[in-house]
Amino acid sequence: MHTGEHVEIVLPGKVEPEGLEIRHADVPTPGPGQALIRMEATGVSYAEQQMRRGRYFDQPAFPFVPGYDVVGTVLATGAGAGPGLVGTRVAAMVKVGGWASHVLVDAADLVPVPAGVGAAEAETLVLNGLTAWQMLHRKARVRAGQTVLVHGASGGVGSVLVQLARVAGVNVIGTSSARHHDSLRAFGVTPIDYRTEDVAARVRELAPGGVDAVFDHVGGRGVVDSWRLLAPGGTLVSYGTASTRDDRGSKQWPVFKLLGRVWTWNALPNGRHAYFFNAWAGRALSKSRFRARLHADLTEVFAALQRGDITPRIAARLPLTRVADAMRLAESGTVSGKVVLTP
Repeated sequence: MHTGEHVEIVLPGKVEPEGLEIRHADVPTPGPGQALIRMEATGVSYAEQQMRRGRYFDQPAFPFVPGYDVVGTVLATGAGAGPGLVGTRVAAMVKVGGWASHVLVDAADLVPVPAGVGAAEAETLVLNGLTAWQMLHRKARVRAGQTVLVHGASGGVGSVLVQLARVAGVNVIGTSSARHHDSLRAFGVTPIDYRTEDVAARVRELAPGGVDAVFDHVGGRGVVDSWRLLAPGGTLVSYGTASTRDDRGSKQWPVFKLLGRVWTWNALPNGRHAYFFNAWAGRALSKSRFRARLHADLTEVFAALQRGDITPRIAARLPLTRVADAMRLAESGTVSGKVVLTP
């Protein structure tokens, strides 16, 4: 038994950020094949913003501990989990459970964090970096010289995606509010202000033949514009339904509607492709394949960080117990990058 205090944040139901509960318990003990991680960084992702509204399409029943990903040090392992892991810094994608001082994870799901990479820096790249890498290289399969459009280019996923795309020799057009345009230009991105400019018209001006890929986290009606901006043979990767975050009604419907559009578009004989991307998808189909890809791709992302190809964007660091403030900040739309929670 690991003595000491265990703190976790519980989402009891549909609540305002202040309604999140801080619970104290015993430090959990790893079972067979499990590792106990002392959390050093977790984060507020878009998923949690939807979950607290009851809007995430496959969230667990309330109450539960949110937290999509976690970085920390292995304190102990259960039988068959590799004793060599103890004392190493690791990253894991858990979908829920990360907002806690200690997290139990299957040892097979752990990815080593390279020496010299800070926990908070690594945390900004677990869910967001994996999502960006897989959308670019596994779905859109970008090549040097191509041009892509990234919506929300200064967001958690967007800011990583534009940097990875530039490293791959891809021209990037990115939408964001004007306050983020200078930092986007510093990455070599051509920015468009989605609040004041006609995005579609401006993209056509910049890429008259269409763009080779669009990365769209907004969903809703705007995804139709994204599809229309594609060049022949281009790829639309939709990875969220941000536009419906505050809607009432079914949480599955926006996703089903999007999947319906994707299916219809893919049936058209014009060589263009559409995907609805979710970083967790595929785990139910083949856990071993999912783990192998996660391990390979996140290792690539961490290597890019070590080489200086990516600058992690930490919007703010707040202690776990200030989760309400962290959530408000993440939802404010005023920050660039990821809001990170620390012990």
